[in-house]
This record gives sequence, structure tokens and C-alpha cells, in this order.
Amino acid sequence: MGKLIGGPFGMIRGRVGNLVGYVLNGENIMRKIGKSSKPLTPARKANCQKMTVVNQFLSPALDFLRSGFRLEVAGTNRNAYNEAVSYNKMNAIQGEYPNFSLDYSKVLISKGSLPVAEDVQIKKTEDGLMFTWGTADTCSQRDHDRAMLMVFFPKDKTINYHLIGSKRVEGKDVLYIDPDHRNEHMEAYISFIRPDGTQISDSVYAGSLAAVQEQAAQTEPEAKEIKPADSRPGHTLSAEKTVQQAMDTSGKNTAPS
Repeated sequence: MGKLIGGPFGMIRGRVGNLVGYVLNGENIMRKIGKSSKPLTPARKANCQKMTVVNQFLSPALDFLRSGFRLEVAGTNRNAYNEAVSYNKMNAIQGEYPNFSLDYSKVLISKGSLPVAEDVQIKKTEDGLMFTWGTADTCSQRDHDRAMLMVFFPKDKTINYHLIGSKRVEGKDVLYIDPDHRNEHMEAYISFIRPDGTQISDSVYAGSLAAVQEQAAQTEPEAKEIKPADSRPGHTLSAEKTVQQAMDTSGKNTAPS
């Protein structure tokens, strides 16, 4: 049910018919809801698929994006999530309709003016994933920037992240990964943020780790072929036949009791 705030010329809050009113970033917004009657042209179909591809990646990362794109939309009526969707739909989609996919190396999950992480590498540890980065060219004013780490798991479209990690000057940080995900395909990202939150860097693609394929069952070892000392060149005997011959020979050479 909608409410009329401020008299007959006030703003609607809530839903009235196919209209819904709400406040976004301090502004009164009203929009129409319901199914569109416009035909699905090839361009609209392509746009819908792009949105689906991008949202499958970004939706689980909503909390990260609120920090990552917060400064990019500060002072506007845009919100951080929509800004991230807009950027990645324009810059991180690859392929042609209907086979769009995400180019993970071009995805941004934070956007800002701080210097980005350099010489980033990742490797697995017992507890999760270690990120390392270069510190040689770090300005002392940036020493206390904090790492923001995120890993996306394409198989089930979930993430692991933390927003306040090691200091930039430390050059490394470990992101804990649940044991159920440690052998899955991973896509990793790193950003830096000022301790007071007033500046943030663009995110950097840290790399990809392929899934570890575990064998469901071990195959039995094959019988080895053994070449007896007195056999003719090029002639081999199976292990079973060799053992049988040894037993026969042993029986012939054993004196009766």
C-alpha cells in the first residue's frame, strides 16, 4: 500500500497500482513497474543477456561493491552496485550474442584514485589463498593502505572476501578459503583502501587458479613383464608365467623326504 506524504501534492511512498515511489540517495523517485509491452528486438535480447552475465558475478559481491564503488558515486544520485554493473557491462563482456561471457581479467570491483597493487601473485596455502604484491616503489604515505581481497568461484557463483586486510607495506596477505572450495576454479582480485576510507584504488586482477580434478577411484597396477635370464632375445614372459616356471623348477630340484 502506498502512502501520500505531505498532502495532495506530496510524494508517494510504496506502491499504488503499477507505480512505486521511494527515496534514493535523498531524492524522491517514482517509476512504473510491471512487464514491458515492447517487443524483444535482437538488441534488447543482447542487452538482457549481458545484464545476466554481469549480475551473476556481481550479485554475490554486493557488500564488496558498496565499498569499492562508494566514492565513485559520492555526491550523485547513482548507487554503487548500478555503477559497477554499468562499468563491467561496457568493459568486461566478451563474445557475441547469444554466447556472451565475462572476461575476468577486465572486471573491476573497485574504482578510485589510489595507486593500484603492482606485481601481484597468488598461490594456495593450507588455509586458503596467499596474495603477494610489490612494495619497492611504495611511497611512505601509502604504507598503511589496507588490502581488500576477493575470490570468485565460477562453479557455484559464490565469493570469499575481506575488506580490511594487511597493510600495503607488508607485501602479502592470506584470504581464508573454506575447505569445500579450496580445489575449485578461482578468480582473484585485490584493491587498496585508505584506513579512513577516503580513497580507494582500482581493483587489480590477481589471476586464476584452475580446479583440481580428483580421481574418483585408483586404477589397479598392470602386471609387469619379466624377461628371464635364459630367454631368447626379444622374448618376454608375463609375471604369472615366470612365477609358474619357477615353481615347476623348484619342484623338480627338491629331493623327496
